[in-house]
Amino acid sequence: MEKLSTPSNFIKNVITDDLESGKVQKVITRFPPEPNGYLHIGHAKAIWINFALAQEFGGSTNLRFDDTNPMKEDVEFVNSIEEDVKWLGYEWAEKRFASDYFEEMYKRAEMLIQKGKAYVDDQSADQIRETRGTLTEPGQNSPYRDRSAEENLELFRKMRAGEFKDGEKVLRAKIDMSSPNINLRDPVIYRIAHVIHHNTGDKWCIYPMYAFAHPLEDAIEGITHSLCSLEFEDQRPFYDWVIAETGMESTPHQYEFGRLNVAQTLTSKRKLKLLVEENIVDGWDDPRMPTVSGLRRRGYTPEAIRSFVFETGISKSQGLIDLQMLEHFVREDLKLKAPRTMAVLKPLKVVITNYPEGQVEWLEAENNTENPEMGSRQIPFSREIYIEQDDFMENPPNKYFRLFPGNEVRLKNAYFIKCNDFVKDENGNVTEIHCTYDPETKSGSGFTGRKVKGTIHWVDATHAVPAEFRLYEPLIKPKEEEAAQAEEGTEETEKVEKSFLDEINPNSLELLHGFVELGMKEANPQDKFQFFRHGYFNVDTKYSKPGQPVFNLIVSMKSSFQLPKA
Repeated sequence: MEKLSTPSNFIKNVITDDLESGKVQKVITRFPPEPNGYLHIGHAKAIWINFALAQEFGGSTNLRFDDTNPMKEDVEFVNSIEEDVKWLGYEWAEKRFASDYFEEMYKRAEMLIQKGKAYVDDQSADQIRETRGTLTEPGQNSPYRDRSAEENLELFRKMRAGEFKDGEKVLRAKIDMSSPNINLRDPVIYRIAHVIHHNTGDKWCIYPMYAFAHPLEDAIEGITHSLCSLEFEDQRPFYDWVIAETGMESTPHQYEFGRLNVAQTLTSKRKLKLLVEENIVDGWDDPRMPTVSGLRRRGYTPEAIRSFVFETGISKSQGLIDLQMLEHFVREDLKLKAPRTMAVLKPLKVVITNYPEGQVEWLEAENNTENPEMGSRQIPFSREIYIEQDDFMENPPNKYFRLFPGNEVRLKNAYFIKCNDFVKDENGNVTEIHCTYDPETKSGSGFTGRKVKGTIHWVDATHAVPAEFRLYEPLIKPKEEEAAQAEEGTEETEKVEKSFLDEINPNSLELLHGFVELGMKEANPQDKFQFFRHGYFNVDTKYSKPGQPVFNLIVSMKSSFQLPKA
């Protein structure tokens, strides 16, 4: 993998200063996903920031799963996250789980209770929410806030022993219910959940909240620079409070960067999960999904994704990135890698009436005109071929240079053909074109007798391989430009978010059945091709079978998008 120096940015400057001053001896970062869903394109940027910065300064990065909420977590997500990080080209120094530290976290919670900095609250989740206050109004103290340390410790130990039901009690930090930062208004730090944890089984029935566990994990692992997206900025004072009040030896500092937001792209795991549960998409790896596994199945390359996130840089801004920018880097990566071949997505038969019946001719075709080292291939040509339906019109408009009655075009890598007649069905649809060819006009023969304005692609009908083509548009209608949101939310926000299903693009998937060249019959999953005039396609990993290929559109052939000049 190429090692690109990260662009100059505020985090890089902090790390440089910390190393030069001796404050830090070795840079240690971490990528801390919650195993409650698949990684998406936004995570790809967080991965790059944590791994690339540590690598650039000779440091290391831990992969740490923040598995503090077993109600929503699964080993499936753990495995998918590991696979995605590896596929993107990164290696972690150590793999850790928050659950590795549950005993230590419990001890620190008891320490807070003994110091009078935490208490057991009998209020329900709704009551706690109602008394939390607003941005302009302070919260109200819990009637259980003044319990003694001895009583709180006894109750907390009973919570651990399983003597209470889910939701019956919680442990809250005791800070300041009138703080202007709502995150400091006695946040819940432990809850009861009688569920099986994917990593610890039934050992625990109380689990630390993410905001309490996260800073402790960083401190335990000796993380020098805790890097996260901007929505967690307001949580930083609580993180610092936890580290200070629990007496942790290591005191990591959190630095926030602007999250990656891509237009017409969902980056809320709740919404992505809803798409899967409602069967709107074909699983987490559906090629329309912005998940790393979905992008991989569609045909995106790790090199293109890394180049994309590198170009977006590291800053505090929360700008919206044009989807075409991501597609630009895919084209740039594939243009010298992908063989160029021909596929007919909406076939129309052409009979070349003056070509000998039963004759098959093998023609030479370059595999990639921009990369001669990829060599050439032999393609069959005979009396009957398929062309695109759009490449013929009975009554064409001005400046239409493809086939129409009396017009002549060049067949890519073959001959000139002239349309003489056509056949229609009972509904008036053109079903067959009759043409003649000029033997003197064979491609590569040096023929200069006359020129034609149109060149069209084709596939030999005798040797054509039936194929399915899956064309994609963004899942979200253009008017819905999804802004990034924090992953945590209430039931009310989840109900509101469900309305986003009304903005799903009904044309996000189009299935076509056509033909590809003979040489692509045994194409393997993840093989990538540029289909002449159509775009870049990838062999699907789920539905493609030997001899029956299924191709996913990766990106169209061209775009008007241009990178901004430096």
